[in-house]
Amino acid sequence: MFKILTIPNSIDEINKTSNLADGFIIGIKDMSVNVNFYIDIKGLEILNTISNKEIFIALNKNMNNSDMKLVEEILKKLNNYNIKGVLFYDVGVLNIYRKLNLNYDLVWAEEHATTNYNTINFFNSFNVKYTYISSDITLDEIKSIKSNTNSLLMVNLFGYLPMFVSKRHIVKNYLEYFNLKDNSNTNYIEKEGKTYPIIDNNIGTMVYSNNILNGIKACLDVDLDYIILNSFNIELDKFIKVLKMFKSVNKNNVDEYYNEINGMFSNVDCGFLNTETIYRVKKND
Repeated sequence: MFKILTIPNSIDEINKTSNLADGFIIGIKDMSVNVNFYIDIKGLEILNTISNKEIFIALNKNMNNSDMKLVEEILKKLNNYNIKGVLFYDVGVLNIYRKLNLNYDLVWAEEHATTNYNTINFFNSFNVKYTYISSDITLDEIKSIKSNTNSLLMVNLFGYLPMFVSKRHIVKNYLEYFNLKDNSNTNYIEKEGKTYPIIDNNIGTMVYSNNILNGIKACLDVDLDYIILNSFNIELDKFIKVLKMFKSVNKNNVDEYYNEINGMFSNVDCGFLNTETIYRVKKND
């Protein structure tokens, strides 16, 4: 049976959902992307307040050379806390981890690259025990990976999906160029009738999908180790309802829950779980 991890928005949300979730993915300030709640390296003690849950820390930005000394410091400090693992994108994190004698495991979380079992098994040979599967592949491809690897798999099955990360400050540069003022935490891009949430913070710019993924049926279609529910841009009361459904889903209620989630939001789809990611260059008439 799968375990449920959430990507929470706050410590308050963690407290309100701890009876439903098996664990949480939390970011480190200025060192993480595509997470909603960040803690400062000087405030790691907050991890001690999250008891009896599996905690995964995201160190998953594309690191600069100047970051690596701080990465090593963070990895060492995290060893003093009861965490399950660290998500990484940059192999520099892996190289530093291998030099240290640490109590926790690593999660390969290279967003759009975790798409095949050969590469997953390569990282597994370096004792990377977990893989955060890309949201760009189908359920059949996930099943194939599951059948051909010993890595423990994490699959995002609810929420807005990360589409794009850039170190450039796309929103801030735009606002500055046109002398506009906007203190919003979340902005939106309108394109071809679709609306994409966009975050521009100290690390850079992160763009999310137009639709909310509803992958509750996939819970029962493949034997997953972990499923991930992302509360980004979701009202807390609605997120808790969704979390309860994922927690209690079975073959008798899955269709009811699937339809109920679809009815809660106006912009829901199944992402690429049932549809291959095929893009074609548009031709000008």
